Amino acid sequence: MGGLNPRPRIGVPYRTKNEQVTGDKVKIARYVDAIEMGGGEPVEIRLDLAVAELRSLMGTLDGVVLSGSPADVDPSLFQAGPHPKTAAPDGEREQTDFALLEHCFAVQKPVLAICYGIQSLNVFLGGTLIQDVPSEIGKQIEHEGSPESFHSVAIESGSRLAEIARSTVGVRVNSSHHQAVLAPGRDLRVVARASDGVIEAMEGTAGAHWLTAVQWHPERMVESDAFALSLFRALAAAARTAMVRS
Repeated sequence: MGGLNPRPRIGVPYRTKNEQVTGDKVKIARYVDAIEMGGGEPVEIRLDLAVAELRSLMGTLDGVVLSGSPADVDPSLFQAGPHPKTAAPDGEREQTDFALLEHCFAVQKPVLAICYGIQSLNVFLGGTLIQDVPSEIGKQIEHEGSPESFHSVAIESGSRLAEIARSTVGVRVNSSHHQAVLAPGRDLRVVARASDGVIEAMEGTAGAHWLTAVQWHPERMVESDAFALSLFRALAAAARTAMVRS
C-alpha cells in the first residue's frame, strides 16, 4: 500500500451465494460505492472460498462491512424454530460472516454491520432475533417497506452513533427488513430504537474495538444523506487506525 494516506481495505461479502453465482452485482455495488465514497478500498468477498483462501484474504483486510441479504439467519443458530414468515437461510453466507467476525474480533479490526449484518452479528454473539416484525411487534411502522420507506429513530446520547449522526432525536433512516434483534448478544449495547421499540442500532462494548451495527441501509443513502456517508467515513477512519496498529 503506497502513498502517505493509503485507503484501508474493507471487505464486503456477497449478499447471497445466488447473486455471486449469477453475477448479479446490482446490490453489492451499492456497498462497494459507499465504501469508496467513505474513503476505503472495497474488496468483494466470495461465499465459496475454501477456508485457507478466506483466511488468507482476511489477513489483507483492515475492516469489514457485513452486507444485507434477502436470506434470514437460520433460527436453529439461536435455538428457535422457524417462523412461517422466515426466509430460507444461506449457509455459505452465515459461514463467511461468522469467519469474518471471528477474525475481526481476534485482531480488533472494525466492523460495520448492516441490516442482515446486524442480525448475523447478534446471533454470532449469542443473541436472538424477532423473526417477523409485523406479526410479532405490529405494524405501527412499515419496517418491511420499499427503498423509499423512511422513519425516525432515537439515538442514545453519548454513543458513537450519536457522535457520527450529530443528533439523537428525529434521525431519519430508511427501512427494508422484516426481522430484527430481540435479545442483544454479549458485549453489545442498544444505541437506537424506532418509536415502536424495534432495535435499530447497536455498538460493541468490548474495549476500543470499533463495532457499529445498524438495521437500516446507509449504503442506499450515501449520495443524499450526510449521516449515511459519515458512517462509512467513520469505518474507514477506524480501519486506517487498524492499518497503523498492525
